[in-house]
Order: sequence, then structure tokens, then C-alpha cells
Amino acid sequence: MELSRSYRNLIRTELIVPIVLLIIGTYGGLMQVLFRAGVLHYDPVLRLLIDTLGAVFGVEALRNIDLQSSIMYYWGLTLHGVLNAIVFTTFFAVAFGNAVVPYFLRLPLNTRVGWLSATVMLIGVGFAAFAMLSGQASVLYTFYPPLKAHPTFYLGAALLIVGSWIGAANWIPLYRRWRREHPGEKVPLAVMGMFATFIIWFIATLSVAVEVLVLLLPWSLGWTETVDVPLARALFWFFGHPLVYFWLLPAYVMYYTMLPKVAGGKLFSDAAGRLVFGLFILFSIPVGAHHQFSDPGIGTQWKLLHTALTYAVAIPSLITAFTLAASLEYAGRQRGGRGLFGWMTRLPYFDRQRWLFSYWIAGLFIFIFGGISGIVNASYNLNLAVHNTAWIPGHFHLTVGSPVLLAFLGMSLFLVAQLSGKEVRWKGVVVAMPYLWLIGVLIFSWGMMRGGLLGMPRRTYLGAGALSPDLQGTPLYRADWAPYAEIAMVGGIIMFVAMVLYFVAFFVTLFSRRVHEAALEFPVAEAYHDEPVRALNRLAPWVVAAVVLIVVSYTPVLIDVVRSSFKPAPAYVPEYNVPEKQLQQMTDQETQGVAKQR
Repeated sequence: MELSRSYRNLIRTELIVPIVLLIIGTYGGLMQVLFRAGVLHYDPVLRLLIDTLGAVFGVEALRNIDLQSSIMYYWGLTLHGVLNAIVFTTFFAVAFGNAVVPYFLRLPLNTRVGWLSATVMLIGVGFAAFAMLSGQASVLYTFYPPLKAHPTFYLGAALLIVGSWIGAANWIPLYRRWRREHPGEKVPLAVMGMFATFIIWFIATLSVAVEVLVLLLPWSLGWTETVDVPLARALFWFFGHPLVYFWLLPAYVMYYTMLPKVAGGKLFSDAAGRLVFGLFILFSIPVGAHHQFSDPGIGTQWKLLHTALTYAVAIPSLITAFTLAASLEYAGRQRGGRGLFGWMTRLPYFDRQRWLFSYWIAGLFIFIFGGISGIVNASYNLNLAVHNTAWIPGHFHLTVGSPVLLAFLGMSLFLVAQLSGKEVRWKGVVVAMPYLWLIGVLIFSWGMMRGGLLGMPRRTYLGAGALSPDLQGTPLYRADWAPYAEIAMVGGIIMFVAMVLYFVAFFVTLFSRRVHEAALEFPVAEAYHDEPVRALNRLAPWVVAAVVLIVVSYTPVLIDVVRSSFKPAPAYVPEYNVPEKQLQQMTDQETQGVAKQR
């Protein structure tokens, strides 16, 4: 397939821009662990940067900005969550689909529509970045009301979503043309996986679009004074948990269609992959209420229903675990492995020519612990012990923060190198990075989760509160949390070092000399069992069944939320613990008082 310059630049742009933004998000993550452990109480790098800019441009006001306020913690936490978990992943999913769908269907992408998609997403990120970097949107990654962000934050989020819709819609004509030209043939598994990914994404983002456009944006613009918090939370979590599978499924596409080939073997079962993608469409969305076990206004029977469905969504991951294990065992035995476990020692863990394997296998190993801890979160009773504690981000970094991140990082480097005609540089560092990340994230997550079991909260600037050195020796100091916050800090520092190594290797490769013509070739795995199961070759029945299940599971939840007699909440700005309107009145009174004194 011929690769036009426009096509190559489209995918490169959709990969390089989020990697650059990921640098900011990664630095924010380092600051989080240092702040929480009480090691730092201000950002020294940001202080130096602002002071330098103030001196160079002669703007004294810049040098007077107070960076010791605890609000800097939440500013950084918002950047870390939004840039890493939403911006990076959305851009990558669109870019990966733009590479995978045309490649496997052997049909050219409409680059005009592709660039329209990328432009809309870039504009959206620009709006949201302005709000976050200027300190007007420190509302965290979940942007729960009544914390209110600048309107450009919500507008940017909406544009990012719309841009991704356009990108996915651009694949539909290719799919329809392929089906016409190949009647009776199985759709390539990778293409099914990418369409399953964006079917989940489209359905899930409908609710957050309603939340943003109907509730949050008019409220942020001042058109309404209050907001319905329970309804906003329910709409967010209709989107929030399926978002996890939007992140996960592109990694699953790599696991099923490429990992066995790189390992030196075959995919154990093609039908298993198709079944898994269908099951994710069915069960990914009607599970959101398990994030709201402690929320009032939703009947316990509906929370219990969502609990059961959450356990159901673990089934495709269990199928994947056994399928990939069988695929890797075949690869190991093909490479000379003997005995019950000897095949494990033959896999290319440190092979520099198969460096992608290290990103996939490290992520899969970490995912074992992420899956186990996720079952705890999904349990109605056990969730009460860990809800809103540090356990949750500990678990989160074992799932999205490891298998998804590592798969996306590895594939980003792979695609940028190929589409630029470059050879991947520093392969020793490239291979070592995921294993260093593995060590760091296991230390970090153990510290967070162990502290969470002792009640250590998440999303809290502990360094200025319960773990502040100034409070040592007082009843307010939580000495039992301190060692676990410090353990998490050590793990976080190791993770940061791993990311620095990746960024160096990525940009050294990007700016290196071109050594061959730009190309796009994926390591495509052959199926060991290529079962001709016609029922698994279409996604439409899964979509219909998913819609029915969503209606059954979410209609009573939304009815309960709407019927709840909660008073709508006034807006709060993150910096202060009084309503925005009251704060403005207090400010006006102070201003009038000063004027009278003069």
C-alpha cells in the first residue's frame, strides 16, 4: 500500500503531539508523589522557570506568583490525569486506528477527513490546555461539579471527543468497500478490534457530551447558577468506566494480532479474539454504578446489578489471559523450550531486534495484579473499605497505567520510526525501560494500596496535612501512613526515571538521520486455530444486545437520580471552600471597604 506524505504526517502528528504533552503529565506525576510524602511544598522547577521568565521579560508580577499554595498540588494532579489518561490515549487510539484499518484492509485512508479529525482534536486540546495551565481548571480528571472550570476546558473536552468521532467515522467507508469486495471473508481481527474500541467509545461519550453541553458548559458560562451534582456524576460514570476499555482494547489488538508473531509463534485462537471484542462491547458500559457505591440516591438493587455486570466484564480478560498464555507457550516451544515451564525461559525478553516484546510482556505481567485488585473494587462490600482511598490510584496504575501505557509507548515509537524512515536508536535503553517501569509501578502501587487499607485518602495533598512535617508529634499527624507514602514516592521516582529514558530514546530516534524509505509493516500473527465461526464475524448483533443491556441497567439508575430530592449545588472554584457567588460578594465587600477608607 502506497503511503502518501499527507498520510504519514497525519499519523506522526497524532503520535508526536501527545507524547510531548505526556512529558508535562509525567512531570506532574513526579510532583504528586513528592508532595504527598511531604518532601516538597512547592514546585522548584516551576519556580525557577517563572522567575527566569520574569527576569528575562522584566515582568515583576510573574516573580510574585505564590507557588507554595496547596492549590499547586491539584493543578498538577489535573494536568497529570487529563494529559495522560484522556489526551494521550485518545490521540493514540485514533492514530493507531488510522494505521491499522487501512493496513489490514489494504485500502487508502481519506486524509482530508483524517486531518479534519486531527485539527478538531488539536483545537480542543488547545482550549483545555489553556484552562488547565492558566490555573482555571484544577477540577481533576473526573471534573466533578460543583468544582467549576473555565468554559474553555469543557469546550476543549467536547472538541476532543468530536474529533475522535470524525476519525473513527473515516474508517467506515473503507470497511464497507472491503466487505463489498470480499464477500464471505472474515474481517481482519485487528479491524474488528478497532471498530469494537470505537463503538464502545461512541456510546460511552454520548453521556459525557450531554453532561458537558447541557449541565457543565452553560453553568460555567454563567447561564445557570446551580448544577445537579448526582445527575452529573451518573452521566460521567456512564462514560468513565467504559473509558477503561477504550484504553485497553487497542492494547488487546496488539496482544492478539502482533504479540504472538514477535514472540516467535502463532495466535492460539482467532475465534477467541473475536469473542473477546464482542463481549467487551456487550459488558463494558452497563457497569458504571460500581463507581458510585457510596453515592446516595441510587437504589442498592441497581448497584448490585452493576456489580454483577462488572464481574461479567472480567470474562473477556480471563479468556485473553488463557489465549495469550497458550500463544506464548507455543512460541516458547518453537524456540526450543522443553518441560512444563521451560518455554517461559525461551521468550525474547531482552532481544533488541524484538524490542516491542518487552513492552507487551511487562504490561501483561503487571496486569495480573491490576485484575486481581480490580475484583476488590468491583465488590459491593469490599469497595466500602477502599473507596476514595489511595488503593484506587494504586490499582489504576496497575491497569491503565501499565499494560495500556507500555503498549501505547512501544507502538508509538514503532510507528514513528517506520513512518519517518528511521531506525530505533538506543535499543538497550528501549528494552530496559518497561522492566524499570515494572519495578517502579509495583513499588508505587504497593505503597498506595497498603496505605489505602489504612485509610490514606487519594486526591489529597497529604504533605500539607496529615503527613506534614510541621504536625509531627501532634494528634493530627498520621505516622502509620508515612512509610507507605514514602514507599509510593520511591516507586514514583523510579517510574519517572523510566519515562525519562523513554523520552530520550523517542526523540533521539525522531531526530536521527533517515536510513530507509518510510514504510508501514506490522508483525502480523498467523492463527494456530483459525476457526470459521460466522457468528463472530459481525459486530452488529453485539451492539444491539449492548443497547438492550444498557437500557435495562441504566434506566432505573437515572430514574433514581432524577427523582432524588437533592438541592442543586452552587459553583465552587477549586482554590476556595466557599461558593463562588458568596466569594465574589465577600471580595466586593472588601473592595468597597478599602475604597471607603481611602
